[in-house]
Amino acid sequence: MSKKIILDENDLPKQWYNIQADLPKPLPPVIHPGTKQPITPDDLAPLFPMSLIMQEVSQERWIDIPEPVRDVYKIWRPSPLVRADRWEKALDTPAKIYYKWEGQSPPGSHKPNTAVAQAFFNKEAGVKRITTETGAGQWGSALSFACNILDIECKVYMVRVSYDQKPYRRLMMQTWGAQCLPSPSTETEAGRRILEENPDTPGSLGIAISEAVEEAAKREDTKYALGSVLNHVMLHQTVLGLEAKKQMEIAGDYPDIVIGCAGGGSNFAGLMLPFARDKIVDGKNIDIIGVEPTACPTMTRGLYRYDFGDTACTTPLLKMFTLGHAFIPAPIHAGGLRYHGMAPIICHLLDLGIIKAQAYHQNPCFDACISFARAEGHILAPETAHAVKATMDAALECKKTGESKVILFNASGHGHFDMASFQKYFDKDLEDYEYPDEELKKALESLPEIESA
Repeated sequence: MSKKIILDENDLPKQWYNIQADLPKPLPPVIHPGTKQPITPDDLAPLFPMSLIMQEVSQERWIDIPEPVRDVYKIWRPSPLVRADRWEKALDTPAKIYYKWEGQSPPGSHKPNTAVAQAFFNKEAGVKRITTETGAGQWGSALSFACNILDIECKVYMVRVSYDQKPYRRLMMQTWGAQCLPSPSTETEAGRRILEENPDTPGSLGIAISEAVEEAAKREDTKYALGSVLNHVMLHQTVLGLEAKKQMEIAGDYPDIVIGCAGGGSNFAGLMLPFARDKIVDGKNIDIIGVEPTACPTMTRGLYRYDFGDTACTTPLLKMFTLGHAFIPAPIHAGGLRYHGMAPIICHLLDLGIIKAQAYHQNPCFDACISFARAEGHILAPETAHAVKATMDAALECKKTGESKVILFNASGHGHFDMASFQKYFDKDLEDYEYPDEELKKALESLPEIESA
């Protein structure tokens, strides 16, 4: 059988999978920060078109993918599933390793799976302008690409440290016609307040979200788009997990372990949710592992509590594992994983014991990423490197035990514009951060008091 399993475009899924229909226990409600009551669709209308709001709250198992969205997907989808046999030999492991390769999309990651969908539903609602935030720039470049195709104006608030570290990602956004500026900025009240308090802040996704939400809420011609965390984003990403299930069937294998890096949760959820369904409904014995940075240990050291999704406390309250909305992560190079919270769907599955979480320092992740690159060729993003590290550890454990487990991970983006971080790695200039307990405790003191649901 070929090392690479490629589906025909006719195999592109026609529906997204919504795990809310199969959860053993419903998701805790999203809470309005003012009334302290569950939000209604009308509460979200200033930020999102109603079609996306209805997807957010839907309990339907399958939601149709509009044909115009599928037509754009066909530029790069279906994406390949690849057997990493060269890496298996290099690791001398009896494990079988597969990766879903999302780096061939125009922006170079999984993010267009939801960017195209969100841009389409906004266009359908007559929206002329969208604001958003971005960490490492993967989401910002994906939304810029999608908005360009659908003729929507796009403005991106990019976390300042990544804006400086990754200039070529912001140039991608500019190439596709978007405006990109560093966050915190002087263009919003939230940005100006934070800069006054700390002019040298590296920024965070929470701050950038505050700025993008503030601008969208103040302008009638503008809506907000989010690249992770919310249910409709996880929904759109399942296109890649559904493809992977079909490809694993063609390969004659089924994963014992499914792995993805997790910052806000979109690529991890996109791969694992269809497999989580098998675990919940069919009783499949699968280990599903979300991998995060030790420098931003949301799932492994955070609390499962209600919190704001942004630093300025403008969003609804989500029940999630959180480090506190005031938490400012260290400036590690996996900018897409520097978020204080996590997708509620992922947190709910973690709380139920259906999935697991692991955390790693960035130097071991780069070690693993380079091992993979020297065997398989692809240079992956620092975010994906976390999934690679967990995969390598699982494969080496198989080497110890002699078990031939099947491991599947999501190679969610290439690292072509992250080479400055590889330079720091080779120069032995990458610092591993681990927050003292007292600092995490201080950040968690800002959590709002909401009765647990």
